[in-house]
Amino acid sequence: MNSKELKLPYLFAVFNAVIIGLSFLFAKKALDYASPLDTLAFRFAASFLVMSVPVAFGWVKLAYRGKPWHKVLLLAAMYPLGFFTLQAYGLQHATSAEGGILYAFTPIVTMIVASVFLKEATTLLQKLSIFLSVFGVVFIFAMKGGGIDWSNFTGISLLLLTCIVFAGYTVMARSLTKQFSPAEITYMMMAIGFVVFLIVSFTGHVTAGTLHRFFAPLASRTFVVSILFLGVASSLVTALLANYILSRMEASKMSVFANLSTIVSIAAGAIVLGEEVTVYHLIGSVLIIAGVIGTHRLGRKKAVEKRLSAEHAKS
Repeated sequence: MNSKELKLPYLFAVFNAVIIGLSFLFAKKALDYASPLDTLAFRFAASFLVMSVPVAFGWVKLAYRGKPWHKVLLLAAMYPLGFFTLQAYGLQHATSAEGGILYAFTPIVTMIVASVFLKEATTLLQKLSIFLSVFGVVFIFAMKGGGIDWSNFTGISLLLLTCIVFAGYTVMARSLTKQFSPAEITYMMMAIGFVVFLIVSFTGHVTAGTLHRFFAPLASRTFVVSILFLGVASSLVTALLANYILSRMEASKMSVFANLSTIVSIAAGAIVLGEEVTVYHLIGSVLIIAGVIGTHRLGRKKAVEKRLSAEHAKS
């Protein structure tokens, strides 16, 4: 795929990171009104219902017959089910700073998993660029005083598992894009997330005798707006974008864009919440951007040489 054909996936990858960066702000607001499980239930209800409209009217065509749809079930088990469940319980035992630091290592885990299962090759300079981007995120959190308490085994283990699960999703989605359209993958992911989180949330309320509290947050306009953003933009749109990007771009290259969300969350915090932006925020942001650019630019020459060599061998 030449550079012109990659422009749209690159643009979508940046846009994806922007949405994810903003989602932290809306998630904080939503959690002021509902528990993590209730928030997830409403979030995926919004995702599933919104996508069901174009599907019902035939604007989006889905064709699962004859395809290995059970693989998409496994994909959904990793993301959204596994990822959000592990993240929710992990953050109960760890700080958000620890979560941010550990999530930053996802591109490294993805690179390793993709090299094993997809045989994706990265140059030494690309590997160094991925590490540079990760270091930029860790640098920001470390300078904020948000280190990792390694004695907190439960929280750290669960958050590390979120990295592995998300890397598994990225690599598996990359392979499934050869058999399914991005819409087919996304719709099943949203449907499974909606059904499972709704059942778990309802069961919890019935057991505790608090079912009347489930719908109470909907009385808040702030909660409704936050859920619409989290469900439609941060879940549905990002899933569609990610699945499209993975049909055009290697998993290891796509994953490094996720670290750009840290920059967006810093900017959103400064603009909306009035949080201070310091020199270390700027230094870390430069390292992240340099790492993302390096990951994508430093492997092009080798890729072109490999393609020309293959064409020469055929001739």
